[in-house]
Amino acid sequence: MFHVVRVFSDREGESHFEDVEIPLTDKGSVGYLSEGISAGQVIFREVDPGYDWDFHVAPQRQFIVLLDGEIEIETSLGARRTFKPGEILLMEDTTGKGHRTRNVRPVRRRSIFITLPD
Repeated sequence: MFHVVRVFSDREGESHFEDVEIPLTDKGSVGYLSEGISAGQVIFREVDPGYDWDFHVAPQRQFIVLLDGEIEIETSLGARRTFKPGEILLMEDTTGKGHRTRNVRPVRRRSIFITLPD
């Protein structure tokens, strides 16, 4: 299993966390692989050490792969989780009240966005 944290909006527009496990299948000498997921673009991002973005929605459905630094995401209901390098987020709160994101440590932070079709 491969662990991903999903951020999504409910019918009332509140954002939530959900832990998702992506199944992997033993493919022999090449390792364990998931089923393919259709994707759009790959976007590279770097933010300043003081990054603190108030509540906002994701611009589109996307995976975010954290390369370095450390972030805290807060849902509209006040739940907070911290994410570190190597963790993957599935951002699906494209409507509603959104989420807040801030750097935990005052360092430049890099990540990769992989956009997903609607």
